[in-house]
Amino acid sequence: MTSTPLPAADGPALYAVSDVHTAIPANFAIVEGVRPRTDADWLIVAGDVAERPDDIAKTLGLFADRFAKVVWTPGNHELWTAKDDGPELRGDARYRHLVELCRDLGVATPEDPYPVWSGPGGPVTIAPLFVLYDYTFLPPGTTTREEALEVAYKAGVVCTDEFTLDPAPFPSRQAWCAERVAYSEARLADAADPAAPFVLVNHFPTVRTPTDVMWYPEFAQWCGTVRTADWHTRFPTAAVVYGHLHIPRTTWYDGVRFEEVSLGYPRERRNGLRRPIPRRIIPAEEGGK
Repeated sequence: MTSTPLPAADGPALYAVSDVHTAIPANFAIVEGVRPRTDADWLIVAGDVAERPDDIAKTLGLFADRFAKVVWTPGNHELWTAKDDGPELRGDARYRHLVELCRDLGVATPEDPYPVWSGPGGPVTIAPLFVLYDYTFLPPGTTTREEALEVAYKAGVVCTDEFTLDPAPFPSRQAWCAERVAYSEARLADAADPAAPFVLVNHFPTVRTPTDVMWYPEFAQWCGTVRTADWHTRFPTAAVVYGHLHIPRTTWYDGVRFEEVSLGYPRERRNGLRRPIPRRIIPAEEGGK
């Protein structure tokens, strides 16, 4: 099921943004300027807010003070750990710590009941997903994770996660991803309602196709999992929101609208790879038609 884009209106709307990276002063200055159009607007934040919990709290708190409802799902940057972080700030424990941080701010997380947007263009059920990657978005010419990593290291295109994203207590990021896929899939199956289709929200794209336009195809292996490829067709879905790629655009797969909503880095804005944030998701902006 797909949403019907509506014309621009002055009423409440559901917006989304990702990859604000507010530890960068130029990015925080942009985020400070983000304001809702109405007191009833909602905001989805699809990961990569910042790396340190205090910066994450500062940014999400700012959003929570302004928007009627904020829904967050983590990106890989939120999960990075520094050398001096204790075990309570590593891996799944770090994620759980951030969930509690969000709850203290009144921000919905992937561990909470799915909020239902009942305003214009609704009802839709917002499903924040924390689904990682498992190296199954293989670069061209490779057939295994080992080959993919070898190609990436030779090209000098290696995600920082390899050094800073601790999967503890899981033996690997692939194992953590498998657990999150099973958890999320079960929740979606229980909550699926054609009368209130999902807005699926995940930091990483749920299908591989968006990675085909990346400048460095070796990086695709850190961008998602093939296990989520049919979720937008298996479950009633109005739209899919994601980030991570820093290529903000609207695309359609199987008749479902996909929105990449990242702010990205200052150097990327200088290259013109930007559009205004946040992006209106429901009702859809004209560019989403």
